[in-house]
Amino acid sequence: MVRVILMGPPGAGKGTQGEILAHHWDVPRIAPGDIFRAEIKKGSDLGLKVKSYSDAGNLVPDEVVIDLMRQQLTHQAAQAGWILDGFPRTIPQAEALDALLLELAQPCDRVVNLNVPEDILVERLHQRSQEQGRIDDTAAVIANRLAEYFAKTRPLLEFYGSRVAHVDGTPSMPEVTAAICGCLGLSLNPEGHCP
Repeated sequence: MVRVILMGPPGAGKGTQGEILAHHWDVPRIAPGDIFRAEIKKGSDLGLKVKSYSDAGNLVPDEVVIDLMRQQLTHQAAQAGWILDGFPRTIPQAEALDALLLELAQPCDRVVNLNVPEDILVERLHQRSQEQGRIDDTAAVIANRLAEYFAKTRPLLEFYGSRVAHVDGTPSMPEVTAAICGCLGLSLNPEGHCP
């Protein structure tokens, strides 16, 4: 059973590693941003609520995100473990998550932080925006996203303290996957996957 919070700035590879590890460990990757986008696309009540905040240029309130996390973590699929990607983003969210995990008796095994130098992050984000045709990802938008991460999310590393394992996010995808498995005390099987 593995319960991991994946952290790192935009472009560090959280989503990619989260998907790889969730597949290998057969646990859900819970990424509120992805869930909200899917709900908006479906036009569900939750999607409409989230869209109203984003259309007004506001962040989704913490209580809405925590409600979503409660639903996800009490789901049958999450009982064998989970990987949180893109949450928490702020210290109040981390405090609310700690309280929720305590209530659900689902302690987090490790917070894994992917370290990538800022110049490489900018390069990766530019490349990703071109590949995905995200014309809104201009240099200014990318700089703003990184600045917001360093201002609001980076302090979580101090909040989590000794629970954080730092992993170099610059090598190849398989090397990063192996490093994450290593810091969780899991070895790779002969096919190069975590058991």
